Amino acid sequence: ATCALALCLYFWMLFFSPVMTNTITEDIEVLVFLPKNNSYLFSHTRVAPAILYAQQRLKAEGGQYSGFHFNIQFENSDCVNNAFLTLVDRCGQKPDLILGPVCEYEAASTVRLASHWNIPVISAGALAAGFSDKSTEYSHLTRIAPSYVKMAETFTAIFEHFTWKRALLLYEDDAQERNCYFTLEGIYHLMTDFNFNSLAVSPDNRPDMDDILQRIYENEVVIMCMGADRIRDIMLAAHRQQLTNGNHLFFNVELFNSSSYGNGSWRRGDKYDNEARQAYTSLNTVTLLRTTKPEFENFTLEMKKSVEKARFPDCKDCESINMFVEGFHDAILLYAIALHEAMKNGFTKKNGSEITLRMWNRTFEGIAGQVSMDVNGDRNGDFSLMSMTNAEEGTYEVVANYFGANGTFQLLPGFNIDHFTLKVRQPPITEIQDKSCGLGVSALTGVIVGAVLGTAMLIAFYFFRKNYRITIERRRHSEECDIGKHRQLREDSIRSNFSAA
Repeated sequence: ATCALALCLYFWMLFFSPVMTNTITEDIEVLVFLPKNNSYLFSHTRVAPAILYAQQRLKAEGGQYSGFHFNIQFENSDCVNNAFLTLVDRCGQKPDLILGPVCEYEAASTVRLASHWNIPVISAGALAAGFSDKSTEYSHLTRIAPSYVKMAETFTAIFEHFTWKRALLLYEDDAQERNCYFTLEGIYHLMTDFNFNSLAVSPDNRPDMDDILQRIYENEVVIMCMGADRIRDIMLAAHRQQLTNGNHLFFNVELFNSSSYGNGSWRRGDKYDNEARQAYTSLNTVTLLRTTKPEFENFTLEMKKSVEKARFPDCKDCESINMFVEGFHDAILLYAIALHEAMKNGFTKKNGSEITLRMWNRTFEGIAGQVSMDVNGDRNGDFSLMSMTNAEEGTYEVVANYFGANGTFQLLPGFNIDHFTLKVRQPPITEIQDKSCGLGVSALTGVIVGAVLGTAMLIAFYFFRKNYRITIERRRHSEECDIGKHRQLREDSIRSNFSAA
């Protein structure tokens, strides 16, 4: 009996002790900043169900992260300073983890304070180039969504492949959140070896279309970030000036809401639809690559159920899954992986810098596929290039994919190299009427008249030159006396200015 009891105890320790060793129990205070305004693609209504889904998934799977209990508190953010002020007010109750904010200006102040307090911050936003510097004030920021600089890598690869040199960055700038400014800033920041010009237009005022068309003409490639209606107006104007005939290429950056492309984005139901469809044959769209797997399909269904159950009448397309929804879901998984690893190595949840570094330079399986984080705590981006492949129907499809982790392109069947090859601008050709060796009567008359006029001009030039030389020599003699005086005054003036400084 004693031997049997010992044997049972041995097998019990063999099978169950690893689970007990790997499972760590910890309560984690999470502060989430999301706007309640449903006009944002990252509003609380859209994103909160994804965060809660990730929390429940970790618990239900019963794995090594099931011992983590996330106490999640949602706070409103206004894309200005609401998040920062809320965090300051919680000085006595600092969270263990902050998710968000997304907007650049609000994220900047919040991340600075969190980094000072040694609190990890994970955001599916804060995508501007300035956040790439993690050396000091943004040291605790992890970006779970690809930044604008990562997007710019796609354009770098395209430009190098097709040897394009000049481009116009054309964008709307609202002077508040400045989303399009930050989007194209990533291209300007990364592609310093290329010749870029930029032109900002106000979303509230009518643009100077003549100026825009002139800028387009002076460049090879046009990269735009602005509202869909404004892009349609510009493409129509460019088409009417024959700027869509292959001498220029047009790109539109629409990372988060590209579902409209391929579904008649040029169509407005007006008399210009046919013309717009023709213009859009020259417009290409760069967007995020979307991947799916069985788990993602179930995730999509659950998100749709959550939104329908909540019944938000003012939330258009809230059931749609975008990069922000996926990103904040994966943020919980990434933090759980890093925290578990840190605690196994003797650290606690309060070692924010250690946990942050363990979220960087690693790959894990997210809800929609593999997530790759670089050594700087920024997600490597995968992007798709969409083009109109059916000019008659005006439909778009993905023609190429760019994979940021290894910097490679995947060309799909719809890719047409001629579509991306710029035509050489030819100078106007002078038409030659008579290719024969002989001269006609009118040609001979022209030669005689030309010879007479030429002789007369040479004689006139001789007398003019002789008279001009005499005049110059006289003037030079009279002015030489004044040169010394002028030089002395100028030197005295310079000397006086330096003495005063």
